[in-house]
Amino acid sequence: HSPPAKPGEKPSETGEVHQRKEVCHWPCRCPPVPTCTPGVSLVKDGCGCCKVCAKQSGETCNEAEVCDPHKGLYCDYSEDEPRYETGVCAYLVAVGCELNGVYYLNGQTFQPNPLYKCLCVSGAIGCTPVFASKLAASPCTRVTGRKKPGQSICGRGQHKQLQSTNYRLMSAYRSLPLVLKKKCLVQATPWTPCSRTCGIGISSRVTNENRKCEMKKEKRLCFIQPCLTNILKTIKIPKGKTCQSTFQLPTAEKIVFSGCSTTQSYKLTFCGMCLDKRCCIPNKSRMITVQFECPNEGFFKWKMMWITSCVCQRICSAPGDIFSELKVL
Repeated sequence: HSPPAKPGEKPSETGEVHQRKEVCHWPCRCPPVPTCTPGVSLVKDGCGCCKVCAKQSGETCNEAEVCDPHKGLYCDYSEDEPRYETGVCAYLVAVGCELNGVYYLNGQTFQPNPLYKCLCVSGAIGCTPVFASKLAASPCTRVTGRKKPGQSICGRGQHKQLQSTNYRLMSAYRSLPLVLKKKCLVQATPWTPCSRTCGIGISSRVTNENRKCEMKKEKRLCFIQPCLTNILKTIKIPKGKTCQSTFQLPTAEKIVFSGCSTTQSYKLTFCGMCLDKRCCIPNKSRMITVQFECPNEGFFKWKMMWITSCVCQRICSAPGDIFSELKVL
């Protein structure tokens, strides 16, 4: 038997052992896979058995009910001493986020644009739409003739067909024309603007052009303009004009990215500049694959945008402005 606790002494200091409640049971018996609310991750429980909706910040958690790992959450058991059986989901101490010159703390929710609510997680920003766009009117209602009250005009087959085409109304799937490759309806969002106005940057898109026909984020390198101290000496604007849409450097050069350089030299086409307030952006491009060589670290490959033409326009957005192309519907 353990000796009785002295006044002012915690039970754990007396050597008393607290039995934790078993929350995992095997073999696994799982209920139907739940449908999680938008922004909540569907993950495997802590027992390694069933798919569950991850617990969010401030919610109780335990060995089985795990906190959302994709939001940098962990189960804090500090308030349940000495059992350490039930905890509360809390954010890990991590770096914050910066967007358009504004700094946000890790785990902070904010709304930098009327259309989106965002969350900062360990330096990354995730956003969800505030408004859901209205679906187009159903063609089943566009009929003439008499119809009894409460009677549906569409049959089961028509309803199923309508549900299967609803995805086309989502913003990520509006790129036309659609192409069918190996039983996969290839779709993609537009490429985001390059993250840098000069030097090597990154742009991304979401596409299902892969073996599994799954929507995945794809990244590519982009090189809009070299970072030159006096770019006007390099870009020769024709007499009588205010813009030069494209230009090239005199010689082919290797591309440097993250301390590594390409194995080949390239004579790239860059977007030019204007003497007025217009800016020049890529208009037409194709995709190439470039190979980089790192000192004592081997080789790696990246997809890269190869600019073929640029256009000069008055609508200019800052690099990294993820809301520049949004419009109120």
